[in-house]
Amino acid sequence: MASEVKTVGRILPAPENFVDSELAHEITTQGLNESRRGFLLKSFAAASAALASSAAAAETIGKKVLGGDPNILTLPEHSTTLGKPVVTNPYGMPSRFEANLQRRESPGLTRVSAASVSFAPLQGLFGIITPSGLHFERHHQGWHDIDPAQHRFMINGLVKNPKVYTMDDLMRLPSVSRMHFIECGANTAMEWGNVAVPTVQYSHGMLSCSEFTGVPLSVLLEDCGYDKKNGKYLLAEGGDGSSMTRTISIDRALDDVIVAWGMNGEMLRPENGYPLRLVVPGVQGVSWVKWLRRIEVGDKPYGTKDEAIHYIDVMPNGQYRQYTSIQECKSVITSPSAGQMLLDKGFYNITGLAWSGRGKIKRVDVSADGGKNWRTARLETPVLSKCLTRFNIDWVWDGSPAILQSRAIDETDYVQPRINELREVRGTRSIYHNNAIQSWKVAESGELSNVQVY
Repeated sequence: MASEVKTVGRILPAPENFVDSELAHEITTQGLNESRRGFLLKSFAAASAALASSAAAAETIGKKVLGGDPNILTLPEHSTTLGKPVVTNPYGMPSRFEANLQRRESPGLTRVSAASVSFAPLQGLFGIITPSGLHFERHHQGWHDIDPAQHRFMINGLVKNPKVYTMDDLMRLPSVSRMHFIECGANTAMEWGNVAVPTVQYSHGMLSCSEFTGVPLSVLLEDCGYDKKNGKYLLAEGGDGSSMTRTISIDRALDDVIVAWGMNGEMLRPENGYPLRLVVPGVQGVSWVKWLRRIEVGDKPYGTKDEAIHYIDVMPNGQYRQYTSIQECKSVITSPSAGQMLLDKGFYNITGLAWSGRGKIKRVDVSADGGKNWRTARLETPVLSKCLTRFNIDWVWDGSPAILQSRAIDETDYVQPRINELREVRGTRSIYHNNAIQSWKVAESGELSNVQVY
């Protein structure tokens, strides 16, 4: 056992603050253009330089003082003094030493400052639950902190008894708590255009997983007496400035959709839709309407602005594919991943996340040679439907170049595709629903970078 411990390698975390604010503002205002690519390349270069300096610092820190480690031999101040009282921090916060682990704003995906995207730091998270303070955000007109006493939720359309609910009304009804992932349809969008973003936070960070609490939408529809013969679709409407509206089939609504007020054991955060949002498991995040104010029952899809000109897929023949809501089976290695550095040879635990909008993850395979050979990873419990699943696998790095990949298979036997397999069907002009296998290149120096393997 002692010899095994000596071979354990160390991972240097990715540098976090590499975004140049002036360039980010320029790209935000100009949208998707050539300057965006230049910005990302400059950012990657800056991240690499930071890695080099961090590696040098780590080597210095690793040298122990002759005679023993003073952190062991000398009692620190916290072991000999009185700690802080509870009332100092009535709402718990992370340690100041973890301040670098935070959401990062997108510099190039939006053109209006209020319409923002922030990415969850997947490389620094454990298990499957995303802390509420690190949950990714996507706003189409900024976020609001709404007074729950003034908020109202209405159900109308093809129902016998149209009703308006207060938050008190809703919270008196039978509730459920379930864990589900939420992923933006544009997650991993950069990879369609061969843009190698520097870290997994930027390539896959529009993804989170939480425990949501609320009343099943089916209960509310029954309460209002929805038209079971003609009611085929729902229109969900948000209360923000963009009036976000999405079509949802009645079959899905009756299956597992929740009108939620709770997240991770407490009320929703304002950025996540407080006091009320829709939870639509397995479906792209834009359908999880925040600040939910109304649901209308109808007999056909509504074709709203965010379904007719946004969140649609450009196919190779130039046609647009509409209502592609399901988030297909997908996985990513979160550590070691791009932007990090292996500081020495030896044993590493490769860890990552897998998910599918069609149900449970059945298996995850991992390759260290770019997909030539695969080994089956361990799936950590719980393995739940339409929820993130954590996987781990042992790996001994011998110091030679490597390419790390993960490939997920869900309970429908759908296999996560390579990027070239996906492009054969979808072309190269897409933005949404990129679930291709992600590759991280390990250089002889130990530095990891984002590459595409066809």
